[in-house]
Amino acid sequence: MLSETIEEMLRSISNKPLKVAELFAGVGGFHLGLKSAKGYDIVWSNQWEPGTRVQHASDIYKARFPRTKHSNTDISQVTTDSIPDHDLLVGGFPCQDYSVARTLSHATGIIGKKGVLWWQIHRIIKEKAKKNKQPSYLMLENVDRLLKSPVNQRGRDFALMLSSLSEQGYIVEWRVINAAEYGMPQRRRRIFIMAYKKGSPVHTRITKLNDPFRWILDSGTMAEAFPVALEKDFLFPDNHTFEIKGDLVNISDKFNAKGGDSPFENTGILIGDKVYTLHTTPEYKGKRTTLGDIILDEKEVPPEYYIPAKDLPRWKYLKGSKKEPRRSKSGHVYNYSEGAMSFPDPLDKPARTIVTGEGGSTPSRFKHVIRTKSGKLRRLTPVELERINMFPDNHTAGVTDARRAFFMGNALVVGVVERLGKGLKRQIAQKPSSAKKELCPA
Repeated sequence: MLSETIEEMLRSISNKPLKVAELFAGVGGFHLGLKSAKGYDIVWSNQWEPGTRVQHASDIYKARFPRTKHSNTDISQVTTDSIPDHDLLVGGFPCQDYSVARTLSHATGIIGKKGVLWWQIHRIIKEKAKKNKQPSYLMLENVDRLLKSPVNQRGRDFALMLSSLSEQGYIVEWRVINAAEYGMPQRRRRIFIMAYKKGSPVHTRITKLNDPFRWILDSGTMAEAFPVALEKDFLFPDNHTFEIKGDLVNISDKFNAKGGDSPFENTGILIGDKVYTLHTTPEYKGKRTTLGDIILDEKEVPPEYYIPAKDLPRWKYLKGSKKEPRRSKSGHVYNYSEGAMSFPDPLDKPARTIVTGEGGSTPSRFKHVIRTKSGKLRRLTPVELERINMFPDNHTAGVTDARRAFFMGNALVVGVVERLGKGLKRQIAQKPSSAKKELCPA
């Protein structure tokens, strides 16, 4: 009878939309992904571009999602009380220096360096906790080099993030996901982080597992949304688990202080102060979308996107391999080398990662160039860049094409968020698991 009551309660929770607050919203990638996943209500968002008089990204966000309460204010100036209560906090926070510093008085513990935006997430969670209003779940995104930064203490920044969330009662899992390896139209590698607050249904499910590797390999949110495999001969070396101990200042000063590789692999979970981490490979057999699948008919492409014959030598030089002497600003002469890039970009593969400088007609090593059926070479249009990120056509319309390209260079692949959103809802809907047979020795 009691188990039936629990299952009814879980069904009720899963059917009720989760309230979402979106930080560093850009033009709304998380919003689009979660709305497609269904069962999410974005109740508040924040987007602020420092040093810019006209807030184009914020304007686009407000135009596309007029029903969402939106803040166009520096997040450091946003009071926690002004953020509506929410179940899920999401955001693709900028990649900066995550080190910590003691306050002058030592009275308020640890603070982040001025302007470091990870610590604004930390502040919001911590202040919400004082009123028992912490979000039950977090979904965050960043560049995959976060696992290895900074160079002189590889993994320190990520260790700080994990520990700061653990202090607030969260179990944290992560995965580096390349969208193209799961059938999406862009080779974009990003780390996604999911966190589950103590007392939430998902936190309870994880703590009932005898083996945390079960969660990250086959039964967890990310494992179900993005299946993975291990090498057949993998023997679970001794360093697949380790502890992150000490307060944040201690971690900032001492984590991997002797140098060497980061201990964090591309898949893992933190429970308490113990890390379980493995190198996994994607396991996907579904449909794959290529660049050729999403391009416009050449008749729809404005003439300014076609490359003039006079510019072709410069494009070929920048895309080609190089081994040449160069001189630094200080006058030092050094040997510079780099490999060739595909020119034009193949249409039978997913697109390369979009960069923020994708717009404009100036020749570039990193901009996409394709060959049309008629044999002409051209750059990609804003609509095609939107499609590569799985945004609706003309989502960013209303600003210059260069600005639209910049937004897509900063954006995420919407389909990844959609699948994670669906996975989280499925986890919440399941009843707490009983202990399972261990997958591997701890």
